[in-house]
Amino acid sequence: MAREQTPGLPLGTQTLLRGMAIIEAVAGGAHTLSPIGERIGCTRSTTHRLVTALVQAGYLRHSATSGTGVRTYLLGPKLVEMGFLAREMLPVVQAARRHLDALAALTQDTVHLGITEGTEVLYLDKLSGQRGLEMRSRIGKRMPMASTGVGKALMLDLPEAQWRSLYDAALAHAATPNAALPAWEDYRQRMRRFAAMGAALDMEENELGIRCVAAPVRDAGAEIVAAISVASATPYMPENRMDALVPDVIEAAAAISRDLGWTPRRDRAASVPT
Repeated sequence: MAREQTPGLPLGTQTLLRGMAIIEAVAGGAHTLSPIGERIGCTRSTTHRLVTALVQAGYLRHSATSGTGVRTYLLGPKLVEMGFLAREMLPVVQAARRHLDALAALTQDTVHLGITEGTEVLYLDKLSGQRGLEMRSRIGKRMPMASTGVGKALMLDLPEAQWRSLYDAALAHAATPNAALPAWEDYRQRMRRFAAMGAALDMEENELGIRCVAAPVRDAGAEIVAAISVASATPYMPENRMDALVPDVIEAAAAISRDLGWTPRRDRAASVPT
């Protein structure tokens, strides 16, 4: 266990950092005092005091584990509220919503907005479709970039070496063993085709039975900062319909991009990354 005091830091700063560390520990799966204390390097009494303060402020909530009486701690309602506020403050979310609404109305399918988060896609928005389908994506969820339509759209400007790195990360991801990622050479050829047409397809590589069409969103400097997708079950997404949706998804992404300051003349001509 780390020392209770951290040299060189004012007491108030130490308390703040420990409070943040507790929230991260709970988010990471530490739900009782002992593992939380181990994560932050504090005694049980100090950990209890800090956790109690976070519960009172609404950043954590507690409940008793059935049959044991051991108190467990979960992320609190204040963090949920702040998470949604933080999401709404992102310029791309504000710029995208009306265009996502229009795309959802046009297609009647589920529409996503996502950004890059390391080797994963972080979903910032999701508008459920009108066909009564459920899929495992949700706002705040992360999924491997290389196996998702949104993720592949985010990858279009990257060099092939990064494609391979993200492909390997997706293969290693515990959630994807049953998905149909193709062999690397086939995957690379698909990505080259997607880069040339400015859109990406997910042919059930992320979730069996779900296909999607995705396109990148660019900022004023023509950098890819987000991506959108239209997703539905395979019966509603035959390949001919996916091809027909590509222009609509590209146009919706371009409309969002224009609201972020992008203009076509600033964009790089389509090319195949090397």
